[in-house]
Amino acid sequence: MRIVVAMKQVPDTTDVRIDEERGTLVREGVPAIMNPFDAYALEEGLRWRDALGWPVIALTMGPPQAMEMLREAVSIGADEALLLSDRAFAGADTWATAHTIASAVEKLGDVAMVLTGKQAIDGDTAQTGPGIAAALDWPQLTFVGRVSEVAGDHVTVERYVEGGCEVLRCPLPALLTILKDANVPRMPSIRGKMKARKMEIPVWGLEELGLEEGEVGLEGSPTRVVRIRTPEMRGGGEIHEGEPEELARLLADRLLGEREPS
Repeated sequence: MRIVVAMKQVPDTTDVRIDEERGTLVREGVPAIMNPFDAYALEEGLRWRDALGWPVIALTMGPPQAMEMLREAVSIGADEALLLSDRAFAGADTWATAHTIASAVEKLGDVAMVLTGKQAIDGDTAQTGPGIAAALDWPQLTFVGRVSEVAGDHVTVERYVEGGCEVLRCPLPALLTILKDANVPRMPSIRGKMKARKMEIPVWGLEELGLEEGEVGLEGSPTRVVRIRTPEMRGGGEIHEGEPEELARLLADRLLGEREPS
């Protein structure tokens, strides 16, 4: 059995550019980092690799530059890596991305768990993980704060929800999205860096996955970004002094539109 960690290379949040014509992020030539939430998914995979002996495969879909993130994952401890890269994959929404990644998981075979971070910091949709599970027809456990047991053909987790914690058990194979509460990611090792530098990482495209252009990328995406704009800056507002009761009445009147600004 194997563990796949589906990761994403995201633009550095200090340098984000938008392709206004396509409504997508410009990734080529933009400084990029490993999605921070995916570091916790990778660590969780490595923890269970250490406990069960199941190898960990770091997988991502992206442009050729995403190879560097995969090498980083290997330097941290991943046993193998796989890049899904093809011009046809460009512009994919979460549905098309999930479909492409699920196709790779099916081709890999013998996968017990797919782990992802809870969401990516560029899109912030938290949809790709559940989308992979849906495409594979696997059970999904989202917002997992602790994986307490992987035994036999089941996994038991603590799922953190508003106001409490759910303890859930489900059969394998399954997909889990991991919260940062789950662990503390390890650092790359010298041996890992040497392994990552030498490793030949395979690249799969349309042909290797057996997909058609209409299933992937922008063409295979059922949702489209119609327009992107930067919100206009608002004014600085107003500052009022006085007794709390009077200020409360002023605020209530303003919210109800019954008093004009002074």
